[in-house]
Amino acid sequence: MLKRRLYQCLSAAGLSLAFAACKMPELVVKNESRNTPASYSTANAKDTASTATVRWRQFFTDPNLIALIDTALQNNQELNIALQEIQIARNEVQIRKGEYLPFVGLGAKAEVERPGRYTLQGATEENINIQPDRRTPDPLPNYQIGAVASWEVDIWHKLRNARAAAANRYLATVEGRNFTVTNLITEIANSYYELLALDNQLTITRQNIELQTNALELVKLQKESARVTELAVQRFEAQVHNTRSLQYNIQQRIVETENRINFLVGRYPRPIVRNAASFNDLVPTVVQVGVPAQLLQNRPDIRQAEQQLAAAKLDVRVARANFYPALRITGTAGFAAFKPGLVFSTPESMLYSLAGDLVAPLVNRNGIKAVYGSANAVQTQAVYNYERTVLNAYVEVANQLANINNLALSYDEKAKAVQALNQSSTISSSLFRSARADYTEVLFTQRDALESKFDLIETKMQQLNATINVYRALGGGWQ
Repeated sequence: MLKRRLYQCLSAAGLSLAFAACKMPELVVKNESRNTPASYSTANAKDTASTATVRWRQFFTDPNLIALIDTALQNNQELNIALQEIQIARNEVQIRKGEYLPFVGLGAKAEVERPGRYTLQGATEENINIQPDRRTPDPLPNYQIGAVASWEVDIWHKLRNARAAAANRYLATVEGRNFTVTNLITEIANSYYELLALDNQLTITRQNIELQTNALELVKLQKESARVTELAVQRFEAQVHNTRSLQYNIQQRIVETENRINFLVGRYPRPIVRNAASFNDLVPTVVQVGVPAQLLQNRPDIRQAEQQLAAAKLDVRVARANFYPALRITGTAGFAAFKPGLVFSTPESMLYSLAGDLVAPLVNRNGIKAVYGSANAVQTQAVYNYERTVLNAYVEVANQLANINNLALSYDEKAKAVQALNQSSTISSSLFRSARADYTEVLFTQRDALESKFDLIETKMQQLNATINVYRALGGGWQ
């Protein structure tokens, strides 16, 4: 009879396995494109070195800026949040690892049971004594202590693939943290150079206020000698007021920029230590861009998308394994007795059990199909996200390279314009004193000279920012 039941169980399990195999969907694997152009332009086609491999401490040389970045890497809240995301992902790996290892627990139990007289158990206890001269206690206590074990045999590598997917997501969070570091350093550096530029613009503004105030006093003297009218005085005075208003606007921008840097550094507002005079001596760093294929290794966001894609592919395998039968082995071993003093009496109180369950899904397969379909859709999304990230990285580098070239040409032209307008301002003031030029020529020339100096400082700041941005776009800044 026992042999017959065993054959029946094996036959049922075999039929379940065969049925599940017949209905198994094909494994869908969507491959991503890793092709990139040979170069960013024909000008750097032979350039194989990349600035991205330079550490940020070597790329930035200003000690005040380095001190700010060091503080931000310790205190920035967004970066600290990213570190906790890494810890969460690491814990998830341990959880998945524990799922495919056997689970063993220890336990103890004490209970009292009185079955009904007209039940199989009650009738048995009524007619069978524990000993010839001792009846079964009523109610019957039960004291038990032992170990319980269960283990799902990972035949189809479902649990191992789930652990590998969690490991890939952990690596993705690490790369996400690196990308956060890159963006943080870039934002601090850009804001720092913006602050230096604003300091220099404020200095130029104050110098112009002094010059315009002197010019106003001269015009007032000329009015007293009837060489100009009140209109000229009012125009010069309006120019002084406008320049003072510009000064206050710049001061407000300085406060906001300082506060933005302090926020990135993770502290409450305080003055930013800097050397504004060094701004005029700054020269944009020469950037080596390498080849586009290096982006796949250097850009943290691309590496993050790559790990997320690998995890999504493993998730498809995990979802597909749900169609297969699952084998679970359970067992217990310990001691049990109706009296505490008899619990450890061997071999009478010893108990053990061992069972194996083989279960295949037959009825509720639509839910499993839906999970599998969702996993395939997520995998496809991950492929498109990876390809989009690579494309975006290439476009960012190409844009910043063009920006650097055009800003260099623009800076040269604006420097020549500043030189010409400075000479024009000097000439117009001299001609005005000798009554050979109208006061409007002085006003317009001074205004144009001020704007050109502002534009020149703005262009230099943009050059420095473009150099930093291309360094980030190439994948540098997190090392």
